[in-house]
Amino acid sequence: MTFGEPGAAVDVEEVTVRFGATVALDRFTQSVAPGEVLAVVGPSGCGKSTLLRAIAGLEQLASGRVRIDGQDLVGTPPHQRELGLMFQDHALFSQLDVAGNIGFGLRMRRRSKPEMAARVDELLKLVDLDGFGHRSVDELSGGEAQRVALARALAPSPRLLMLDEPLGSLDRVLREQLTHDLRRVLRELGHTAIHVTHDQHEAFALADRIAIMRDGQLVQSGRPSELWSAPADAFVAEFLGHPNIWDRGDQVEVVPLNAITIVKGNDSDRGELDGVVTVAEFQGERWRLTVATESHGEVHLEAEEPEDLGQEVELKINQARIITLPNR
Repeated sequence: MTFGEPGAAVDVEEVTVRFGATVALDRFTQSVAPGEVLAVVGPSGCGKSTLLRAIAGLEQLASGRVRIDGQDLVGTPPHQRELGLMFQDHALFSQLDVAGNIGFGLRMRRRSKPEMAARVDELLKLVDLDGFGHRSVDELSGGEAQRVALARALAPSPRLLMLDEPLGSLDRVLREQLTHDLRRVLRELGHTAIHVTHDQHEAFALADRIAIMRDGQLVQSGRPSELWSAPADAFVAEFLGHPNIWDRGDQVEVVPLNAITIVKGNDSDRGELDGVVTVAEFQGERWRLTVATESHGEVHLEAEEPEDLGQEVELKINQARIITLPNR
């Protein structure tokens, strides 16, 4: 594959992985279209990393199969699957400089020195590290090291790029910047990618589709906007970041932040809830408020202006924006 060519189609079909009596991956099924970025999210221990290892051939399948462009990979050794891997801890080779790290996979494939040099230079420009080739990896910042790790994973033109929490060790500002850069690089190359993360904001920013896991099983998958507006259950809604989830017996009501407003003095309609402001956090352009109520506990909303702590307020709820789910 060269730059600009579409990535591979990936099909994971009823894959189960067991560690003794423990089922780490339970009949997982998901397809990834050529050039698509799929984010796999879920709490720690849900099977996200096991899924990547199963696709890479690093875990034995109890059942199911993995296909790339229709080719069944069962029985294919990991080094022959033509996959790119990127991890949280960089795993760079300290004895090699930046260019040596990026070109490592190419050297293993016995590419010529001119071809390797051209490819390394191309990738250094792509990840905004032009001129870094001769630097020691020990001199790199965390963000620079992750860019080198990304370039190294991309160098052999893998059929599928797999990223296992690659930004998890970085601070928030740097993580947001590298998320943007990673999205740009994947779009430029047209690579198919599976990105494992526990951070739903990172998944929203990066992925075309998101697959949500729990206890080794796929709970729901879809485009970020679809999942946000129509979560399958309360677990999905809470994991995606909906803060207002109200138990109604046989149903659960998910109330988005923008469905709740504070009734002001010139508003002719009275609010449905009374409460006291307990938290007011500035989040850039808006404020995030928490209001303690007797009937609904803590209620969360966003506002353009802050409210004084201890202030009594009335809340109005836009009933049309409430998402009603079965209480499982």
